[in-house]
Amino acid sequence: MENYIVSARKYRPSTFESVVGQRALTTTLKNAIATQKLAHAYLFCGPRGVGKTTCARIFAKTINCMTPTADGEACNQCESCVAFNEQRSYNIHELDAASNNSVDDIRQLVEQVRIPPQIGKYKVYIIDEVHMLSASAFNAFLKTLEEPPRHAIFILATTEKHKILPTILSRCQIYDFNRISVEDTVSHLSYVASKEGITAEPEALNVIAMKADGGMRDALSIFDQVVSFTGGNITYKSVIDNLNVLDYEYYFRLTDCFLENKVSDALLLFNDILNKGFDGSHFITGLSSHFRDLLVGKDPVTLPLLEVGASIRQRYQEQAQKCPLPFLYRAMKLCNECDLNYRISKNKRLLVELTLIQVAQLTTEGDDVSGGRGPKKTIKPVFTQPAAAQQPQVASATQVQQAPVHSSPSSVTTQAANGTTAQYPQASAAVQPGAPASPRAASSAPSQGAGVAQTAKEERKIPVMKMSSLGVSIKNPQRDQVSQNATTTYVPKVQQPEEDFMFNDRDLNYYWQEYAGQLPKEQDALAKRMQMLRPALLNNSTTFEVVVDNEFAAKDFTALIPELQDYLRGRLKNSKVMMTVRVSEATETVRPVGRVEKFQMMAQKNQALMQLKDEFGLELY
Repeated sequence: MENYIVSARKYRPSTFESVVGQRALTTTLKNAIATQKLAHAYLFCGPRGVGKTTCARIFAKTINCMTPTADGEACNQCESCVAFNEQRSYNIHELDAASNNSVDDIRQLVEQVRIPPQIGKYKVYIIDEVHMLSASAFNAFLKTLEEPPRHAIFILATTEKHKILPTILSRCQIYDFNRISVEDTVSHLSYVASKEGITAEPEALNVIAMKADGGMRDALSIFDQVVSFTGGNITYKSVIDNLNVLDYEYYFRLTDCFLENKVSDALLLFNDILNKGFDGSHFITGLSSHFRDLLVGKDPVTLPLLEVGASIRQRYQEQAQKCPLPFLYRAMKLCNECDLNYRISKNKRLLVELTLIQVAQLTTEGDDVSGGRGPKKTIKPVFTQPAAAQQPQVASATQVQQAPVHSSPSSVTTQAANGTTAQYPQASAAVQPGAPASPRAASSAPSQGAGVAQTAKEERKIPVMKMSSLGVSIKNPQRDQVSQNATTTYVPKVQQPEEDFMFNDRDLNYYWQEYAGQLPKEQDALAKRMQMLRPALLNNSTTFEVVVDNEFAAKDFTALIPELQDYLRGRLKNSKVMMTVRVSEATETVRPVGRVEKFQMMAQKNQALMQLKDEFGLELY
């Protein structure tokens, strides 16, 4: 019984012509041999399994061939070629730098370089994984690599070029090997299958090539594994079962659910995928790739970028015509953000399900998907209410005038601009479940029943608006929203009696911190400074003072006075609120004290502490 040889070794290329996917590099090496313009050092770098060591061996055999062919290939018949094929050539030396990475190993190599070849013209030294050499070994190798004997040629191979010293790189001709394309891998696998008498579906070989990720050695290893599983009849179903690859069918069905806004069906499909043992991260990565393939298949210009089988390619083209471009852009963005947050998420399944719900709602009628901004982080209700329940309630002018309202028209407009949505008035901060309790709930409202009645009236008075219809400025969103509300024609302007409510330091500090928490990320530094400050009322009046420690901070807060003053007037329901800014005096700055100083201050107030310290012999640290 003959020993079994894996396909990666059995079908290893022996000529430049048989190397797969590196046509430019092999042509360059053949021309260099034909014109006798050989460098003394080469560096072959690239991913694993793309032919670096193979090309180094072919190059070493070809330059020592006594009767090369007309196209620059080795004859495989002369004594030098036969000795190389039988692995007994003394002109070609291979060194594994991963296990021979010391200075002594390099010194031994340098001593061997001095001996000229007995048969052939050159001695070739192939150093694999050269990036594993130590820094001392690299330095010991520099002089020989720069000026070797005429008969010595060095070929260095590595997968991590960035780890090699620049002094080594400058002494070599660098050849960057590319990843082998899916088409070339499928073609070579078909050739191997025909040689071995194995039947294989093109879609199955395409899955193997994509799983190999550009490495021919990985592709041949997977091919051998699948052959052992199927017994010589490779099908698409057997490949996805053996390699634990998620079927294309799930992604096509999911996309159909997204286009039809079927959230429940999408969640059930995801549950079926999890029950089959697939990881959520693997699923969301595949879904992102599926949307990418749909985007690529939508335009005939980018169609060559679609690396799938012939039968599945047609299906991608058909589904791509159903998907709007904005939907694909935003779906890819949502899936990519889910992939980035998957590792740090505590509830990973919920994270993926929320992403599926958001993607399914991208094509909801009335949703604006044509903008260039990123998708909104909102989830609309999955089960909608009847149309009659969704109609906005509009109160007549007479009903509004009769309602007992305690706030001025300006405060209503300010509330519509400052709230997160226009549906909720200011009183919702006190009655909404789960919201932080406002001090205004106890100090300002006459009674709880009156506050609830006021809330109901204001909900009818303020119409519901979509945030997508509002223009928001990044620099000053507060001012832009106020101006938008001021220009709208459907906000009722009712003559109401103005009444200024009383407030105290506690109320002022509460809404001061509330404003700081609503500032955008661009003003994060200002928000942090506001959270550390405590405004104080002056002589029980409506004017409060903010004390800062330098002129720069005073300038920032002075520029903020109009906007912050309007906000506090609306929230405190007092139109006379005034804000002043002052730089603190040198005597106002309180220096933090240590433990010793604190004890001395306490001892000045109570002399018994010093007596206690002396009696017990205590020391302060």
